[in-house]
Amino acid sequence: MIVRRLARPMLASIFIAGGVDALRNPAPRANAAQPALDQAVNALPASVTDRLPSNPETLVQLNAAVQIGAGALFALGKAPRLSALALAGSLVPTTAVGHDFWNAQDPETRSRQRTEFIKSVSLLGGLLIAAVDTEGKPSLGWRGRRAARRAQASVAAALPLVAADRGTSDAFSNVADRVKSLTGEAAEQGGHLLDVAKERGPVLAEVAKERGTDILEIARDRGPVLAERARERGTGLLDIAKERGPEFAETARERGIELLDIAKERGPEFAEVARVRGTKFLDTARDRSSEWAQLADERSAVLNAKALEAAEKARISAEKARKQAEKTIEKNRKALEKR
Repeated sequence: MIVRRLARPMLASIFIAGGVDALRNPAPRANAAQPALDQAVNALPASVTDRLPSNPETLVQLNAAVQIGAGALFALGKAPRLSALALAGSLVPTTAVGHDFWNAQDPETRSRQRTEFIKSVSLLGGLLIAAVDTEGKPSLGWRGRRAARRAQASVAAALPLVAADRGTSDAFSNVADRVKSLTGEAAEQGGHLLDVAKERGPVLAEVAKERGTDILEIARDRGPVLAERARERGTGLLDIAKERGPEFAETARERGIELLDIAKERGPEFAEVARVRGTKFLDTARDRSSEWAQLADERSAVLNAKALEAAEKARISAEKARKQAEKTIEKNRKALEKR
């Protein structure tokens, strides 16, 4: 991206220029770093301080070399994330030692050093952003999670029966919960529908009688047409079946041979898995058979009682509807006789 090609040299320029200046004239920076170096020697353990150069000018030159090398790599776009991280690491001691405004006594010097400190912190933030910039490519964390998901999918595909068994168990559990819920809903809705049937039974019986005659007439009129269409479509489908029958047969034969080979190869594996799972299911069924039988008896008794109650109510409603229909028919007959 052209923005990165322009921004990287701009960000690296201050480090390259500062590093070159520090290599040419390290004395001023060494004098400023001497108090901080003395404090570090007193605070750090001897195993660490023995490895540090005793001359502060050497430390300044090493830091400058890191800034020049990492700045050049970052400007050229070579290992940009690593070079940005190296520049950020070299900027921390330079900022803490060179711009320690908290130790300045003069107000003007303190203000100037505070401004320089804030600028260095801003540069540090830009370097940290550059250090985590993947240039639109997936990060290592994302690629690791994707690889883990692929591995999990591969394992699941390699064990189809186990995955199917888990899915079946979950499905049975969901079905049991759903059946329980629907049973309660059906009991509630049954009473409501029974009341509606009592109220609207005579009206619906009259409407059915009137509409039944109309539907019968329509069926008589359109019956031959529909029969002719069915015969024509049946003849067309029969011709297609005759033409493509050998093709379908050949495809079925090829797929059958392929599936047979797969079954031969993986048959022992599937048989072993089925045996293990079947033994487990058998043990579970033996352990819980009495519990399931008792539960079935209880549910059967409840459902039978509800079914008998609903049947009795339906019989009463039907009887009332029949009597109402007979009254209606008798009333209509008398009205016709009067005419």
